[in-house]
Amino acid sequence: MLQNLPRLATLASTRRLLIARRPFSATSYRRKDPWPLPGTPEHLASTTMEDVHPNPLPRPGESVDTLRARLVYQSRKRGTLESDLLLSTFARDNLGTMSEVELKEYDRLLDEADWDIYYWATGKRTPPERWTDSEILKRLAKHAKNEGKVMRLMPAL
Repeated sequence: MLQNLPRLATLASTRRLLIARRPFSATSYRRKDPWPLPGTPEHLASTTMEDVHPNPLPRPGESVDTLRARLVYQSRKRGTLESDLLLSTFARDNLGTMSEVELKEYDRLLDEADWDIYYWATGKRTPPERWTDSEILKRLAKHAKNEGKVMRLMPAL
């Protein structure tokens, strides 16, 4: 056993040398950011949802009060803070006075992707043809401008 001790020490030092001299590059290689910041041209180009058409769940026999309550909840729980704040304050201010036809149009709008709704409402993108004449989207865009400079907070559920 003692005879193998120098051989073991040599193997260990060789292994240390190999680990210490791993090849690396001194030049910086910069990879493309897989998660571009929202609002940048890279993000806008990668988030187009033009080819995706949502298939909402059919809700036959849903009363107007149930529809209104569901839309309040869906406006608040979107998944992104920006959309939550914009849509929940819009719902708080407008759902109470909307007709059933307007509520159903708003329901169809909420079936769209969060970022698309946000960009359409803030004017960062033009909406597709199916939403160009939408009165609800025009009202949402006016709400998004916040011309009165009102401090908006999440409404209570």
